[in-house]
Amino acid sequence: MGVSIPVLVIVIALHLIAFVLAVGAERRRSTAKVVPDKYDERTYCVYGADASTAYGLGAFGLLLISQTLVNGVAKCLCFGRGMTGGSSTTCAIFFFVFSWVSFLGAEACLLAGSAKNAYHTKYRAVFQVENLSCATLRKGVFAAGAALTLLSMIGSVFYYWIHSKADTGGWQKHQNEGLGMATSNYSESTERKG
Repeated sequence: MGVSIPVLVIVIALHLIAFVLAVGAERRRSTAKVVPDKYDERTYCVYGADASTAYGLGAFGLLLISQTLVNGVAKCLCFGRGMTGGSSTTCAIFFFVFSWVSFLGAEACLLAGSAKNAYHTKYRAVFQVENLSCATLRKGVFAAGAALTLLSMIGSVFYYWIHSKADTGGWQKHQNEGLGMATSNYSESTERKG
């Protein structure tokens, strides 16, 4: 199996778009302010736009598609054809694990950030209490997802590249094994009989 440039371009593009969406989600996190209710003595939270929830879920989906593509093409290291032994296989296994760990971390940050950002509290407390705050997402959750998205891209690209170089297509390289080939004496035996 050779390296497919279109696969690499698609994987890098999906990761970069997911990175941009994650950064956008971090910048557009929901903000809230406590407002008094005009009908009773309670306060409630007024939230800003939920754009970061959509951005975070978009980044989540694109990252999932990209990881599925890489592992589908490379056959997830488990179901693929034989690989040559040595440092190439070791590097492929390292980047396989690295890409999956960073992928799962990024997906967890993006999904948890989107869920927490979409959570809105309604009523908080009695009107006279001043220092209560509304539930909002902590700063940095989507940023961590964006950073892990870049690490996932690096791991996925190197994994695919090295796996493609180490893949033998089902044929293992054998050295000094099997039957040796010798010259044939067929032409001499037919001349003697004739």
